[in-house]
Amino acid sequence: MRVNSTVIALTALASGCLGLAIKNHGGDLLWRDESHPIYKDRSHPIDDRVQDLLHRMTIEEKAGQLFHARVAEGPLDADGEGNSTDTMIGKKHMTHFNLASDITNATATAEFVNRLQKRALRTRLGIPVTLSSDPRHAFTENVGTGFQAGVFSQWPESLGLAALRDPELVREFAEIAKEEYLAVGLRAALHPQVDISTEPRWARISGTWGENSTLTSELITQYIKGFQGNEGKLGHDSVKTVTKHFPGGGPMENGEDSHFVYGKNQTYPGDNFDEHLIPFKAAIAAGATEMMPYYSRPIGTNYEAIGFSFNKEIVTDLLRGELGFEGIVVTDWGLVTDGHIGTQYMPARAWGVEALSEVERTAKILDAGCDQFGGEERPELVVQLVHEGLISEERIDVSVARLLKEKFILGLFDNPFVDAAGANKIVGKEHFVQRGRDAQRRSYTLLTNKQNILPLAEPSRSTKFYIEGFDRAFLTERNYTVVSNPGDADFALLRYNAPYEPRNGSFEASFHAGSLAFNATEKARQAKIFSTVPTIVDIALDRPAVIPEIVEQAQAVLANYGSDSEAFLDVVFGESSPEGRIPFDLPRSMEEVEGQSEDVPFDTRNPVFRYGHGLSYGRL
Repeated sequence: MRVNSTVIALTALASGCLGLAIKNHGGDLLWRDESHPIYKDRSHPIDDRVQDLLHRMTIEEKAGQLFHARVAEGPLDADGEGNSTDTMIGKKHMTHFNLASDITNATATAEFVNRLQKRALRTRLGIPVTLSSDPRHAFTENVGTGFQAGVFSQWPESLGLAALRDPELVREFAEIAKEEYLAVGLRAALHPQVDISTEPRWARISGTWGENSTLTSELITQYIKGFQGNEGKLGHDSVKTVTKHFPGGGPMENGEDSHFVYGKNQTYPGDNFDEHLIPFKAAIAAGATEMMPYYSRPIGTNYEAIGFSFNKEIVTDLLRGELGFEGIVVTDWGLVTDGHIGTQYMPARAWGVEALSEVERTAKILDAGCDQFGGEERPELVVQLVHEGLISEERIDVSVARLLKEKFILGLFDNPFVDAAGANKIVGKEHFVQRGRDAQRRSYTLLTNKQNILPLAEPSRSTKFYIEGFDRAFLTERNYTVVSNPGDADFALLRYNAPYEPRNGSFEASFHAGSLAFNATEKARQAKIFSTVPTIVDIALDRPAVIPEIVEQAQAVLANYGSDSEAFLDVVFGESSPEGRIPFDLPRSMEEVEGQSEDVPFDTRNPVFRYGHGLSYGRL
């Protein structure tokens, strides 16, 4: 068994047992007794525990650590047979999973996590599971990008936190989210998303912090420190963060997304590549321990035009070399194997290297400097590469050591279990819920307010409302009358999503892409309402919107970044005052959008509202 430069000798122990004596470079004995291995002994330094475990592992067990796949909450068979999760743990030796299902009961989820850990401890070496999650504290519901809050406290999307420009609130959010994650056994956050939203059509903007690289850097610094604790340094009470998508996924060609074949290009017509690195530099300084490159391939740069995780110039030369990042690099999901997301067929996102075989793609990702394959469960490909001499086992050891060390730092080897009975007492705690709802209300941006129509100061109970976009029960519970015809109303309250063009495919349809403007038919329908009754419009900005006609015709326009209907009505009736300022420009036309450079912020020629616009009610 090869152990790099560590000296190994078989020795007869005094007890008569045969043990393996491992010495470090200084000749110090690291381990003597098979029944008490160093890696299970918390009194030893973490680096020694990592090396002890690494030297015990077969290449198959090492390869399993390099894969990070989805797992859904559900039962595991008692005998360990016939369950795909059990197969990944027991036969493929995998120990990193992304929980890809809604959480509806914190205790049930914690019990599931404990079952996973018990199954992992029954393997030969007992390596515990690290369970990760996409964002879970807002309103997005997309198996590829995030989940609605469910039983967790519900906050605005990160755009809403950016609209408030309050680093202390971001820190508080991260600390609360960390407590709720820890309660159910989630130890890795597949976020923050620090891409700069320089291309307003991109479907992933809702997870960003907007168009300003400086503000993004300030806020994600507190985000990382809040989740990881101890000023960003990982420990037993941390949830590690995965900063994405290196080197910045914002400049998507024509605003399309690189999950899909038509969106594989990331372009830099403004020669502004370096600005997109600014938040990643801030994340590294804040203690980020893991990075995720995006799917895209760079166009208009000196870098090779292949997907970032296949690109050694990006991962090794830029991220590790120039920026000095020493942590883990995990790829985005599905770069090697064709498959399905939901019912939609999805080819491997091997942009620029589509002609390579699966094993060749695997080798190229490892050669690029990545440590782990996201959304894949193909450790046999790594084993094949080592057996065929195409990738050295020493190279595999580098990545496995990084991944194991993180598990030790998080304390998973010492206690991987959570208090399932107590999970429901932490998740959705009243204080957490109220802080989230308060952030929803505060993050509202008041775009227009003609004749100071807002707030509607104590309208009489006979006041009649025409509504769209939310349930009438929210008003009737406040003893207001809802009518079905705008002509019969005193006010109209309309809640709209920002415009987008629906796409086909069960997965693709969840991405709001294409035009930022409502079509002519919808504009005409809305105009009739505006001309009939004083109208207040609330538009959910998951990306910028081209809505000059609404701004002109409606009596007041509010923007939210994820809010429930109660929060909306609290703002309308003056129970809360909007404090947000828009985190990006709002263009005047699609011609302006199409004329700007994908990689340059604030280059809309004549926007309706500039970045930072936001009115106030004043003192209530």
